[in-house]
Amino acid sequence: MSVRYHNKVVIVTGGSKGIGRGIARVFVENGAKVVFCARGALQSNVNGGMCVCLCVCVSPQRLIAVTVEHYGQIDCLVNNAGWHPPHKSTDDTTAEEFRDLLNLNLISYFLASKYALPYLRQRQGNIINVSSLVATIGQKDAAPYVATKGAIISMTKAMAVDESRYNVRVNCLSPGNVLTPLWEDLAGQTPDAAAAIKAGENCQLLGRMGTETECGLTALYLAADATFCTGIDLLFSGGAELNYGFKSQIPS
Repeated sequence: MSVRYHNKVVIVTGGSKGIGRGIARVFVENGAKVVFCARGALQSNVNGGMCVCLCVCVSPQRLIAVTVEHYGQIDCLVNNAGWHPPHKSTDDTTAEEFRDLLNLNLISYFLASKYALPYLRQRQGNIINVSSLVATIGQKDAAPYVATKGAIISMTKAMAVDESRYNVRVNCLSPGNVLTPLWEDLAGQTPDAAAAIKAGENCQLLGRMGTETECGLTALYLAADATFCTGIDLLFSGGAELNYGFKSQIPS
């Protein structure tokens, strides 16, 4: 079987579960050496390929340093680590909660990119930033989350401009509803988790949620195939943003 990213070195932040897990697995299956963060330090084989797994609390600077120590190069950085807090109104959201989310969802992307770029420039590599469809269409009771995801898209475009002189591409992947442990956790906080998941499925024109593997294949496309694309935001949404829907919010 031919592989599309043979002997490339890829860092995936938040690669232990959900979308990040799908991305890490697909890259390994396509010949890459993958470094990602998870709870506890270990090495593991994924379908015969090698992943190096680091403690979740490692700093972006340390993550980059360990990768270079192991492999001597970086070809792709996938900034994926992040969190969607439970839905909460602006009135009930504190400044501290907003700052904490900014640090996790946005500033960590900036710092990982900052420390990886010297090595990516040597390899004419690329960065993939995972944002969200809601950065484009908005989301109810999630202003801080949507703000962090919108900022990721803007940062992607600005960094693509800056790094073009080094032939480093910077692109964005914006998933809609993908069935992940986080999605299931959020559904579990509703009165009817099964109904919440069904409603999530019905938001897509394709009538289902995306999968972790499909996310991985889309990221691989950006890294391996989309070599004339930089500064783009690729929607991974099953058509959720298309056509009319019931939007009126009439007070009860």
